[in-house]
Amino acid sequence: MKKDLGLYLHIPFCMQKCGYCDFLSAAGSGEEKENYVQALEKEIRSYGDFAKGYKVSTVFVGGGTPSCLEADQTERIFGAIRDTFDIEKMPEISMEMNPGTVTAGKLQAYKNCGINRLSMGLQSVRNRSLKLLGRIHTFEEFLESFRLAREAGFQNISLDLISSLPGQTKESWAEELETAAKLSPEHISVYQLILEEGTPFYEAYAGHPELLPDEEMSRAIYETTEEVLGEYGFHQYEISNYAKEGRECRHNLKYWERGDYLGLGLGAASMVRNMRMSNTGDMNTYLEKCKEPKTMRTDVQFLEEPQQIEEFMFLGLRKTRGISKKEFRRIFGRDIELVYEKALEKLLSNGMLLEKKDRLYLSKEGVLLSNTVLSEFLFD
Repeated sequence: MKKDLGLYLHIPFCMQKCGYCDFLSAAGSGEEKENYVQALEKEIRSYGDFAKGYKVSTVFVGGGTPSCLEADQTERIFGAIRDTFDIEKMPEISMEMNPGTVTAGKLQAYKNCGINRLSMGLQSVRNRSLKLLGRIHTFEEFLESFRLAREAGFQNISLDLISSLPGQTKESWAEELETAAKLSPEHISVYQLILEEGTPFYEAYAGHPELLPDEEMSRAIYETTEEVLGEYGFHQYEISNYAKEGRECRHNLKYWERGDYLGLGLGAASMVRNMRMSNTGDMNTYLEKCKEPKTMRTDVQFLEEPQQIEEFMFLGLRKTRGISKKEFRRIFGRDIELVYEKALEKLLSNGMLLEKKDRLYLSKEGVLLSNTVLSEFLFD
């Protein structure tokens, strides 16, 4: 029986770099994009033998801005995927897109490729904030892209938003959430602004924390998110993700549940059979060695059982449903209480962790202090 697999494809090009972004991406010329697409096709096809043991249930095309590619380039990439991998009958195939980078023609091409889920980088409904973030679009341009996607027949659309921006309050954030929710997307991801070293935002705000919402306000903003989105039929299923019933992102759940996924493209990460690895982040090396992925991998690490257990806990507890004690026993052959006796006793007694039947999950307070809580499950 073939094993389940997810595919992640990285498109490292944008129209311009946003001020907060530290992802592996940059603007690229038409020639650079074409050279990259050709290399990505070659890498995909090199996995012919590997693919025989798997059936693909999810595909996620991320970036960068995948929608900045030409329609025929996207079609060629998916042609290579379908020639190489066995795709299940009802897969989830997601693609990130930014407002202002799509046309009706591109959206039809995406449908022809089998893409059935779009992840749209809205980030804010306020034009002032979009300009501050360095986005290339206005809210009005987003609305046009959203309309085009619906008219093209896309019935599973996710929106990305960023919270805790300069000057943001609980009240202004609630208004943003309501504006986004009233559009009736199927999924909303909300990421709190993080100042990543080396970005323009880090240079502007790292030394001026008074310009950003303080810890108390950020907490209020986070709590408001669940409250407002809940009123519009979204349930929180992971620390940063909210979905209508049955619209959870299946691909991302693979990450949190430690399923196998293969990363394709520049800098893409994989986790296959407890082996974690990444492709090179150097474009010249990638273009040269794309036909032989083994020769361009970095950070190759086989996870021993202690590391597998740690990941099971701190990835699984990101989900609001938490983790299953029976599943822990099935995978590792031991009761979780024997492995984490002191940590569980401490976190259950102080209310950071809750228990219901077979499941352990973070309380609301535990979610707010998740980094500290999850550190309890690291082995010395």
